[in-house]
Amino acid sequence: CGGCRQPGTRWCVGCAQQLSSEPFALRTRVAGVPPAWSTGSYAGARRAMVIAAKERGRRDLTQEIGCAWALAVQRLREWGELDPAELTPLCLVPAPSRGRAARRRGGDPVLRAAHACALQLGTATAVWPALRVASGVRDSVGLSADQRVANLLGRVLVTERPGPSADATVVLVDDVLTTGATAAASTAALRLHGVRVHAVLVLAAVQ
Repeated sequence: CGGCRQPGTRWCVGCAQQLSSEPFALRTRVAGVPPAWSTGSYAGARRAMVIAAKERGRRDLTQEIGCAWALAVQRLREWGELDPAELTPLCLVPAPSRGRAARRRGGDPVLRAAHACALQLGTATAVWPALRVASGVRDSVGLSADQRVANLLGRVLVTERPGPSADATVVLVDDVLTTGATAAASTAALRLHGVRVHAVLVLAAVQ
């Protein structure tokens, strides 16, 4: 199991139950982040899943991340935090990762999870992989909130056009939120291109 290492299963019932919890609102440590939500804390099965998917080649686990996001989107729609599918299409924008890191991992796990989420949610959901990180960005591990903001300032770029339709609900998705610096930089980059991010959704939040 990618969450608890139980033998004989890819993803056990207990870890699946951990990922089925309701999303909760986040207070980020940096400004400029839209309403942000997480499916849970960066601990237990979520932490193990992220590490396995990013550092141990467990590409199969991105399906479970996508399913967790899909459940969260459905709940946020029920609560009125996101428009229902019958009113507006949904556009998922994967948060950017450094190109070198993505190549080392055999691809971008956040992008794969976004496609899995879209598949779960149905035809009114699109994935727009528009963001990339420019060269010169350092690994964020060990950086303070202010240092993370400075590290990404002006270095998140929109590289794919056209964007979502004007009536689309745009949700930025990522695996982990620590300070919110990546979400803020991504939101600012999209805003420059006339795209409003309505919400941020992550699998896990460092609290």
